[in-house]
Amino acid sequence: MRAMSELNVGIVGLGAVAGAHIETFKNVEGAGVTGVSSRRPQDPAELERTYGTPLRPYGSYEDMLADPDIHVVDICTPHSLHADQAVQAAEAGKHLIVEKPVATNFADVQRVADAIQANGVQAMVCFECRFSAHFRTIRSILDAGLIGDIHYAEVDYYHGIGPWYGQFPWNVKKDIGTSSLATAGCHALDALLFFMGGPDGKAPKVDEVTAYSTRSKSEIFKPYEYDTSQVTLLRFADGRAAKCASVVDCLQPYYFHVHLVGSHGSILDNKFYSSKLEGLDKDRWSTLETHLIDSGAVKDHPYQPQFQAFADATKRGEPMKWTDFATALDTHRVMFAADESAIEGRSVRL
Repeated sequence: MRAMSELNVGIVGLGAVAGAHIETFKNVEGAGVTGVSSRRPQDPAELERTYGTPLRPYGSYEDMLADPDIHVVDICTPHSLHADQAVQAAEAGKHLIVEKPVATNFADVQRVADAIQANGVQAMVCFECRFSAHFRTIRSILDAGLIGDIHYAEVDYYHGIGPWYGQFPWNVKKDIGTSSLATAGCHALDALLFFMGGPDGKAPKVDEVTAYSTRSKSEIFKPYEYDTSQVTLLRFADGRAAKCASVVDCLQPYYFHVHLVGSHGSILDNKFYSSKLEGLDKDRWSTLETHLIDSGAVKDHPYQPQFQAFADATKRGEPMKWTDFATALDTHRVMFAADESAIEGRSVRL
């Protein structure tokens, strides 16, 4: 049993994402996973053999919420279950880690936000890409003013999520997967808002979104009940513009595209140019020697720095930086407006 000064985490859902979270928490100071809740009965000895750490299985989610030794609930279930489980956890006084998306519609996201505020708990949404080495490098360049003020940006997500991917059987369903953006591409939309905002990670005000969606004719992606490729144009209140594509029906290597255009230079993936740096060749890109986000496998996601930041902030009794719930709420507001635009064939004002 962990010391009382540490945060005990209970995970609900035992898929691939949960395994990545459990492994990550082994390297987080001041917090660790001590219990799990799953639809299937679990044997403690088998759990320890599988995950390499002692885990208490609970007979039900309600049993885990009733345990005073669980301080944080980590929700790793399919998307359609997130909102109700998050509200239950907040009402039980538990801090929250929620895998994206928080819900399958914005009304439910707001319902979770209200429960968090009413019960005074801390909460984090797993937009962990913000904590990647690549995005932290970009954030540092932006904060140093090396490319000046961004007036246009493109951040795009290309990841073919087919039968070879573990979540495919339920991901294809409209009432769970929801949309190309909601199921995966929201990482790109969140990154776009992160880059267009300031050092605090808060999203700048978006005035209007216009989105279009389509889908592949490949038989591989035929089971999807919703369009699997979507492009969203964003107009910000300050007059800037941006584009975000989410393509989960592509047959190609995983690609997270970033292109930021500023008043003193640009960033293109892991390359950059800055007129503020003397000696750079304006006809050639300079390279940022940083690790790119080049895999959709959850084991490769940068959870550790995010989870550490959450644990540290929660123990201080304050919201964490960059992926606190209020910041994620803004991303979800834009995301569901984009989905509405694509479905209804019109621009949506926020």
